[in-house]
Amino acid sequence: MAEDLGNKTEDPTAKRLSDAREKGQIAKSVDLTGALDMIGAAALIWLFGTTVVAGLAEVMRGLLADNAPSGWLDAESAPLLFGWALARGFAVVWPMMAIMFGVVLAVQLQQVGFLFTTKPLEPKFDKLNPFTGFGKLFNVKSAVKTVLNIVKLAGVSAVVFAFTSVHMHEIARLPRLELPVAQKMIFVLLLKLLCWLLAMMLVIGVADYFYQLFQHKKDLKMTKQEVKDERKMSEGDIEMRAKRLRMGREMITQQLKSAVPKADVIVTNPTHYAVALRYDPATGAAPVVLAKGADYVALRIREIAAASGVPIMEKPTLARALYNTVPVGREVPTQFYEAVAELLAYVYRIAGKAEQARAKAQTVLEESTDSDIEPVASSR
Repeated sequence: MAEDLGNKTEDPTAKRLSDAREKGQIAKSVDLTGALDMIGAAALIWLFGTTVVAGLAEVMRGLLADNAPSGWLDAESAPLLFGWALARGFAVVWPMMAIMFGVVLAVQLQQVGFLFTTKPLEPKFDKLNPFTGFGKLFNVKSAVKTVLNIVKLAGVSAVVFAFTSVHMHEIARLPRLELPVAQKMIFVLLLKLLCWLLAMMLVIGVADYFYQLFQHKKDLKMTKQEVKDERKMSEGDIEMRAKRLRMGREMITQQLKSAVPKADVIVTNPTHYAVALRYDPATGAAPVVLAKGADYVALRIREIAAASGVPIMEKPTLARALYNTVPVGREVPTQFYEAVAELLAYVYRIAGKAEQARAKAQTVLEESTDSDIEPVASSR
C-alpha cells in the first residue's frame, strides 16, 4: 500500500494542470510550430513574392538611378539615403510581415491559447548546479529527444533522396538546357522539393505534438497521496465538512423553530420554496417575512408549520416572487399587497369558521352534559 502511494499512477487533476500552466509548463511542439510557420511563409511568398521583389527592385533602382531625395551618396547624405530606403522597403514588405505575424500568432494560440506568465523568466539557482545539469544530459527524456532528432534527420534525408531519385532524369538534363529554361526548371524542382519537405515537417510536427501532450501529462502525474492531500486542501476534510454542515443545519432549524410558529401563513411553491408571513393589525404595518428558504430549508419550514398548526398555502408564483425579492425581516412591497391580502383574508376566514365550529361543539357538549345530570338528580 505504501508503494502504491509513492508511485505516480494518477492522472493530473484540473488544479495541477492549472498550476502548471501558470508556471509556463504547457504541452507545445516546436516542430509543429516551425512546420506551420514555414508553410505560412511559403504560401505568402508564393502569393506576394513577385510583388515584394518588384517593389524592392524599384527601391534599388531609385538608389542607383539617383532618384533618391539627397542625390549622390556621400558621408553627409548616407543617413538620409538609408532612412529613405528603409522607409520605402518597409512600405513594400509590411503587408506580408503583418500577415506572417498573424499566422505565427494563430499557430501559437492553437497550441497554447492565451497565456501570459513571467514564471519561466524567474531566476532559478538550482539550474546553475553543474551536477544537476550533467544529470539532465543522461536521462530518459534526453535520450528520447536525441532519438527523435535522429529520426527527423533521417526522415528529411529520405525525402531528399526520394525526390532526387524521382526527378533524376530532369536533373541530369539541366547542363544541356539553355539558361532561361534551366533556371525555370530549377525553380520548379526547388518548389516541389520544398513542398515535399514541408509535408514531411508537418507529419513530424503533428506526431511530436501528440508526443508532447503525452509527455506533459506523464510529467504531471500524481501519487495517490498527492491526490488525497490536494482534495483535503481544496475541499477540506470530509468529516469536518459534514460537521460544519450539520451545525449549520441545526442553527437554521433553531431559527426556524422560533420564527415559523409566529407566522400567520406559509406560502409554498409547493416544494422548492417556502415563505412564512405574519401580519399584525395592531401595528398598521404591512405583512412581514419572518422566514424563507429553498429545498431543505423549505422542507423544514413546512414541517415546523405543520407541527405548530400554521396554515400552509400553495401559491407558486407568489412564493417565488417573495423568496427572490423580500429579505427576512422586511415588509412585503406594495406590488404584493393585493395577493397577500387575499391570502391572509382566506386564512382568517378559514380560521374563523374553525373557531365557530369549536365554539358550537363546546356548546353542544355543555348542553348534553346538563341534560344527563338532571335525571340523576330527579331520581334522588
